[in-house]
Amino acid sequence: MATPVSFARVTPADRPPFTVAYERKGAGEPVVLLHGIGHHLQAWRPVCDILAASHEVISLDLPGFGASPALPDGSSYDLSSVVPLLIAAFAELGADRPHVVGNSLGGLLALELGRARAVRSVTALSPAGFWTPAERRYAFGVLRGMYAGAQALPHPVVETLARTALGRASLTGTIYAHPGRRTAEAVVAETRALREAPGFTPTLTAGRGVRFTADVPDLPVTIGWGSRDRLLLPRQGVRAKHTIPGARLVRLPGCGHVPMHDDPALVARVILDTVNQGVS
Repeated sequence: MATPVSFARVTPADRPPFTVAYERKGAGEPVVLLHGIGHHLQAWRPVCDILAASHEVISLDLPGFGASPALPDGSSYDLSSVVPLLIAAFAELGADRPHVVGNSLGGLLALELGRARAVRSVTALSPAGFWTPAERRYAFGVLRGMYAGAQALPHPVVETLARTALGRASLTGTIYAHPGRRTAEAVVAETRALREAPGFTPTLTAGRGVRFTADVPDLPVTIGWGSRDRLLLPRQGVRAKHTIPGARLVRLPGCGHVPMHDDPALVARVILDTVNQGVS
């Protein structure tokens, strides 16, 4: 059974207050889960119970996504702004230097948190930021198309499409290798999350010049990449390994861009292997 979503009011010392939605379960060293652009914390539910058997698991809706409201007017969604906000959110939630796991945008944020030494370990699944200019333009074009489609389709049409495997593939086949395995309810919910995300456009705009080029030394880092990732192509994982020589690069066979649904057991094992290296 899914844990009810809660809300925390975060009041950084040098920035306006903001609110984040989160779920937490389990006990032990904290593991924080960060989703990708246009998604929501429910993306992690297939692995939460496995992780919560040995750790406290906190799934966040990033600001402007899922149930988390947009940042206050005038706030930036770029990395230099969002990373300190996440650190403040961790403190508000009582998660001191958690292990952090991220997918796509969340993977990029996880690596930036690792660079800031704000976490104990990093697991980044298909992280953004290791693209060439052409690959970034391709990925952003696909994302804009998904966003436009989610906005254009009336809710009853989405519900009808989600009832069939072919319809679920048309809605989510870009990010899952096995979209037909998703439930109709989950596909409807994530399509709505994409359509209603106030953080989507400003985050995409802020990401136009982003590339991750720094090492993350002296910290357990794993880069996982789905072999069937159609959004951020698997060759970007090799670049990530060259950029972060000490990282472990793991291939996720048969998985797409959001691998937690394609192979929950494999993804949970990769996360726990990394977390166990960073146990204090």
